[in-house]
Amino acid sequence: MVEFTIWDILRNLLLAARWTIVLSLIAFAGGALVGGALLVLRIAKPGWGARVVRAYVQVFQGTPLLMQLFLAYFGLALLGWKVSAWTAAAAALTLYSSAFLTEIWRGCVAAIPRGQWEAAASLALTLREQLRWVILPQALRLAVPPTVGFLVQVVKGTALASVIGFIEITKTGSMIANATFRPFLVYGCVALMYFMLCWPLSAWSRRLERSLHAG
Repeated sequence: MVEFTIWDILRNLLLAARWTIVLSLIAFAGGALVGGALLVLRIAKPGWGARVVRAYVQVFQGTPLLMQLFLAYFGLALLGWKVSAWTAAAAALTLYSSAFLTEIWRGCVAAIPRGQWEAAASLALTLREQLRWVILPQALRLAVPPTVGFLVQVVKGTALASVIGFIEITKTGSMIANATFRPFLVYGCVALMYFMLCWPLSAWSRRLERSLHAG
C-alpha cells in the first residue's frame, strides 16, 4: 500500500483538474458552435431542416452519454480511425453539448413574442437581419442563465470520460484509491473537487437569472 497524505491526494487531483477544465471548455465551446449552427438551420429551414435538427437532438438527448463515449472511442476504431481518449471524449461531449444547447436556445427563441417577428418583418428585414438585430439580442437575455447552468452539467459529464481512459479528476481518484486502499477518503476529495468547480458556476447562474429578471 502506498502512503498518501491528504495533501498528496489533493495535489494530484488539482493537477488532474486542469484536464477536466480544458475538456469542459472545449466541449462547451464546440457544442456552442455546433448548437448555434443547428439552431439557425432549424429556424431558417422549417421543413426538412427542422426535422433533421429535431432527430439529431432526440438521438443525443435520448441516449446515455456513456454510450456516446464508447461509440466515439471504440466505434471509430472499428472504422479504421485510431483516436485517442482525449479526441474521443472531446468529440462525444461536443456533440452531446450541442444537442442540449440547441434545445435550450430554441426554447429561448420561441419565448420571444410573435409580435417581435411581425414587427421585424414589417420593416422588410431578411430572416438573417431579423435574427441579428431583433430576435437573438432578446433571446440572449433569456439564454444566459440556463446556458451557464448547463456548463455545470458538462463539467460533471467529463467524469464519464474516465471509462475510456481519459485521465481527469475521476480517473486520477480511481488510480489513487487503488494504490492507497482508502476509497472513502479519496472519493470524498474527488467530490470536494467537483463541488469546488461546479458551485461557483451554479451561483453565477442564479445571480445572472436574478439580475436579468430584475432588469
